[in-house]
Amino acid sequence: MSKLTLRAQTVDIAYLPLRQGFFGKKRFNDRSKGFPFQQRPIKAPRATMSSIIQYEKVLNETQLSAVTAPDGPLLVIAGAGSGKTRTLVYRVAWLVERGVQPQEILLLTFTRKAAKEMLERAAGLGDRRCKKVSGGTFHSLAQRVLREEGQRVGFSPSFTIMDRSDMEEASRALVPELDEQKRSMRLPRSSTIVNILSKAANTESSVADIMETEYSQFFPIVPEIEHLLQLYNEYKRKNNLMDYDDLILFLRLLLKENDDVRLTLAKRYKYVMVDEYQDTNAIQADIIRYLGSTHKNVMVVGDDSQSIYSFRGANFRNMFEFPHNFPEARIIKLEENYRSTQPILTMTNALMDQASQKYTKCLFTRREGNEVPLAIDTGTERDQAVYVCRTIESLVEEGRLLKDIAVLFRAGYHSFELELELARRAIPFAKYGGFKFMESAHIKDLLAHLRVIINRDDVLSWGRLLRLLKNIGPGKSQAIIDWMKKEDVLPARVEEWPGGSKEKEGLANLAKLMGSLSAPRVRPEKAVELAVEYYNPFLEEKFDDFPRRQQELEQLIFMASRYRGIRAFLDDLSLEPPVSPVDVRPLDKADYLTLSTIHSAKGLEWEVVFVIWLVDGRFPPAKSFKNMASLEEELRLLYVASTRAKDKLILVYPGRGLVQSPQGWSGNYQGGLSSFVRALPQKVIEHRSAWSSYFAPDSVVSPSHMSINSGKQPATDSSGLRQGDRINHPAFGAGVIARFLSEDRVEVVFKDRGLKLLHLGYTSLEKI
Repeated sequence: MSKLTLRAQTVDIAYLPLRQGFFGKKRFNDRSKGFPFQQRPIKAPRATMSSIIQYEKVLNETQLSAVTAPDGPLLVIAGAGSGKTRTLVYRVAWLVERGVQPQEILLLTFTRKAAKEMLERAAGLGDRRCKKVSGGTFHSLAQRVLREEGQRVGFSPSFTIMDRSDMEEASRALVPELDEQKRSMRLPRSSTIVNILSKAANTESSVADIMETEYSQFFPIVPEIEHLLQLYNEYKRKNNLMDYDDLILFLRLLLKENDDVRLTLAKRYKYVMVDEYQDTNAIQADIIRYLGSTHKNVMVVGDDSQSIYSFRGANFRNMFEFPHNFPEARIIKLEENYRSTQPILTMTNALMDQASQKYTKCLFTRREGNEVPLAIDTGTERDQAVYVCRTIESLVEEGRLLKDIAVLFRAGYHSFELELELARRAIPFAKYGGFKFMESAHIKDLLAHLRVIINRDDVLSWGRLLRLLKNIGPGKSQAIIDWMKKEDVLPARVEEWPGGSKEKEGLANLAKLMGSLSAPRVRPEKAVELAVEYYNPFLEEKFDDFPRRQQELEQLIFMASRYRGIRAFLDDLSLEPPVSPVDVRPLDKADYLTLSTIHSAKGLEWEVVFVIWLVDGRFPPAKSFKNMASLEEELRLLYVASTRAKDKLILVYPGRGLVQSPQGWSGNYQGGLSSFVRALPQKVIEHRSAWSSYFAPDSVVSPSHMSINSGKQPATDSSGLRQGDRINHPAFGAGVIARFLSEDRVEVVFKDRGLKLLHLGYTSLEKI
């Protein structure tokens, strides 16, 4: 076993409130108070009648029914903006007012901050005892229980909790124990290995399944990663270590195998409440089932339509399985929305009608407003950025504040063009989610090759690109730079360096690129293309998530196409870089626009919301068309984005010029307006074209007249079927048309059979 000294300390994730003896003075084997446990009747309220909240005046009818529900399991399906947190807060207050001891209520959330805020709100309603409710996360509950009874699953109470960096350090230290002779390729980096192991643990999937779907480039070394997982688990056992995934895994095991543990917890927590239940994984759902198996006083609140974290292991099907785990469960739907106008809700209701598995909800509101959501075709990506900026400027002129406006997108790199346009117009903004464009290693690597063409004395860029080559480290790269400066060597002659032989091949390839980039009148777009082609092998070697980074590098090609010279392109990126979130702090009173990935925007709201890049291939991403479950999660992601809007919702997409070296669904192929939007009834959304002039003419267009497939492949066949249509096949069942390859050949994603290529002359497809 490798020697390894971990920096980990026992992490303070203490439960709220802190108190001695999680199980009191008695241990789990104490049966002096009588088991099996029987629920005590609710006592009369201690507070005077004048202090009791008038719930019927502050809650709507369905909120009131959830808050005052009798004992037993309860599933609350809380639509977007329907007062989910309010309902939980008042439920806590109601239970405490009716004599339930605060410590007997367990409120589980996904952050300690969320639990603390809810309990403070409940205490603020009039009963300060609500602050004593046991609130926290699944992991904090697990660590406290395991501190008491960890020996039952093979750990002493003094186990150390490993953080992310400790997990990576452990995986690095164990690598030498693998058989290098049998290895067919390099191992992933330790951060990637930890991602794989953690995802496998949280989804209860095999390492092979995770690697096949998410890290296919490393699939040939699955046996090595599986062996590493075995070594990693042995190492943790030997050294009394648990990582965060272990906490909930071992808590479930403890509850499953020990009846007395379950009974003691049932006695301690007579009421269990769970927030954001749609974001729980199967392990957490099992924990809830065990905690409530005796008294069944379990209330879970969530919205299946807002489940967007499958990449973390979340399983929205937990919402549908709750009534099976608790057959007596009552189901209450919160459908009155307090955020958005009715036209926005009508559109989002129609959006979720496309989902195959859902709890049907019909959100409604009493808010006034009659502006129908817009779908704006801007023509090109450049025009998309200009349209959004000009519209924002108009909104500000009308009296809107920038802080009341947000632009949302599927992936961080989707906003690059917009960020540059905002910087040109001096519109302040803060970006959340994604990454800092100019500070990303692959972006800096790529641009270094262009910078040395403009400035041969740029030693920082020379050092960066030389160190990418094999057998060239910091010392040798500096020697090459000194030689080039002393001899006044042109970049295209770098291969003539006399200092060594092992570096010759790498320097020759670099010199060839430098020669191409130095050619007279080479356009920036072509220069970036050449640099990307040269850099791709380094990208694949350097980064385990290189497919995502490749897309981001290709984005530079579009950006460079607007410029006539490389210097102007580089100057704009340097002088007007995208603003980092740290440059504008949310606590400041300054007015600024919000840019955010949709995942980072969940739970927030703005008066005006733009959603950009709504084209097939970007949103939803091309890879999602291969899997029905992935496609439906993308639909829910658009639902989350759209329900952030209070007054105005504007969906924006560049409808032409979207084809970029089509390579099927695995490449950067763009297929026109998002099939999610095209499937909406015309009455719930207004389609406009903003080509050529960004505001006028605002001519209304029909989806049938829009460019919905910018490639050579037809978007429909003679029978009238369209890309994105839901169909039924006599043998394969229900599916969605992914794309037409020709007039008689079509790719269809089937719910149960995956992606199929069909010949329309020999098959029958019925439109649903």
